[in-house]
Amino acid sequence: MSKVILVTGAGRGLGTDIVREALAAGHQVVATGRRPEEVEKTLGGPQDNLLVTKLDVTSPENAEAAVQAAVDRFGRIDVLINNAGNFFAGYFEEITPAQMRQQIETNLFGPMNVTRAVLPVLRKQRAGHIITLSSSAGLIGQEFCVAYAASKFGVEGWMESLRYDVEPYGIHTTVVEPGFFRTELLVDASTTWPEPTIDDYAERTTATIAAWKSMNGRQTGDPAKLARALLAIAGQEKPLLRFVAGADAIEGVEAKARELLAQAQASRVLGGDLAYEDVNA
Repeated sequence: MSKVILVTGAGRGLGTDIVREALAAGHQVVATGRRPEEVEKTLGGPQDNLLVTKLDVTSPENAEAAVQAAVDRFGRIDVLINNAGNFFAGYFEEITPAQMRQQIETNLFGPMNVTRAVLPVLRKQRAGHIITLSSSAGLIGQEFCVAYAASKFGVEGWMESLRYDVEPYGIHTTVVEPGFFRTELLVDASTTWPEPTIDDYAERTTATIAAWKSMNGRQTGDPAKLARALLAIAGQEKPLLRFVAGADAIEGVEAKARELLAQAQASRVLGGDLAYEDVNA
């Protein structure tokens, strides 16, 4: 069944793959990006089932305009795929407060802005699906990823709770945690690399940047396959609430689950009776 799918960050990487796969499957697609002319060029020019429109996800006004353009063109929106994002790499002390805020502004408040604009349409329809790209770093803290992980952990909590808000109106939610895919996240257009400013971190920062850059384009995950999987989820009658994408992500999440269980058990031994303390004592 053909759907109207709005994709953020459609100008490159996974967003481009999602749009191409969706068009090939016969869907109507709203492809958004900060530079719509470049998005359209990347996708091969104008197409009957394609609307390209400007959207900087950090702008609520942009989000509202993009949603209105989608409804004006196609009459409805069935699926929102929150894909746009970026990556501020580095150790916490070398990430400025402004950079930390910018990371969260794009990766957390960005999809919130677009979702807030789309929800009135979905509620009116009493149907729809919100798919938001998180990351395995949204479940598992990693070295050199403190800003990115903070933003994606926020995405996890927001999406997991949003489910309960919107389910009564026929709206589904799915949060996606990919591992390492060839999505262009590590290209300079998406990543802000830190400048070594603290001697204690300098050697590690230089080595880690080199290691991450060498990984770009060699990640094991195929973004076209991930795009097809997301469209399959969008077509499910009861979509997955959480999609852990890639063998590396699944292995990491399983290890994290075991670690959490072990910590819970250790906590029970240490302070399991805390819930039963007499507050009047």
